[in-house]
Amino acid sequence: MENQISRRSFMKRLAAVGVLLSTASLPTFAKDKTSAFSKRGCFERLSVGYATIHIGLQKPFSIMHISDTHLSEAYPYENEKKQTLKNSRTMTFGGRQEEALRDSLQWAKSHVDYIVHTGDLIDWQSEENFDLVKKYFGTNIFGTMGNHEFSSDMWLSEPKEGFTEAYKEQSHDVLSKVFPFDISFHSQVVNGVNFIGLDDVYGTVTRRQTELFKKEIKRGLPIILCMHVPFYTDDIWRATQRYWGNGKKQILGEKIKPVDDYLKQQTDSTTKEFIDYLKQEPLLKGILAGHEHINVQDKFSETATQYVVGGNFFFCAQEIMFI
Repeated sequence: MENQISRRSFMKRLAAVGVLLSTASLPTFAKDKTSAFSKRGCFERLSVGYATIHIGLQKPFSIMHISDTHLSEAYPYENEKKQTLKNSRTMTFGGRQEEALRDSLQWAKSHVDYIVHTGDLIDWQSEENFDLVKKYFGTNIFGTMGNHEFSSDMWLSEPKEGFTEAYKEQSHDVLSKVFPFDISFHSQVVNGVNFIGLDDVYGTVTRRQTELFKKEIKRGLPIILCMHVPFYTDDIWRATQRYWGNGKKQILGEKIKPVDDYLKQQTDSTTKEFIDYLKQEPLLKGILAGHEHINVQDKFSETATQYVVGGNFFFCAQEIMFI
């Protein structure tokens, strides 16, 4: 775990694990002359939401929270599965994912202090996608894992055992070499706030992660938990189901019936215990998540709100101000 450091000295310690990056060192990207918005200003492509977390800091600061960029590249020499996925998934996400990421970084450079990316930077594993991870996470963005980072070939190679911790373990060593942080759990203190990155990409957490989190509590600092899959509430689940399902057939007042990740969070004993514990922890001040590709917020506990940001491939981002 990291000790508290100043924004100025942060970049001198990139070899140490961190969750945030100071935007002071971000490169300046040239304006895209081919864009439909090139005559109006590149930031008009971005859809930026805003939120404020009141902690009572001596040094207020702001972050850009982005998630779900879903970069979908493969070099021409990579195998047929990678080429199939590149063609299919680039069409799915519109082919402007890297442009959206560049716009987000350019906006962050002049508007916020730090950046958090909560997973699915890449859509699946390929050599070119890994090089893009190194390009952006290596020098410009720190964050958390998403479920797509663990996907070798998506539906073309579904795991027989299902999406489990054992499945993740198969690519753990490869991903650990690509991403510049502990892909399971890591932390960084910024201006007296402890940002914790947690891998919950299949909706659950492990006993080890719970133990590591409780060690962070002993530091006595306000905590922002950063992860890919939200800890679902009925309202967040309802919003995601209306987006991903047939919204007209879902009655707004109907009783929620948890399935998939929401059901796992209620039935996996370790995860349920962790969520119950979090709801009683006064040091938790907020949860940042993605995964659902929509913007939605809901109260998680007496001291924390959960902020789910829309897909970065949609040019979505949110600025969160800490004061």
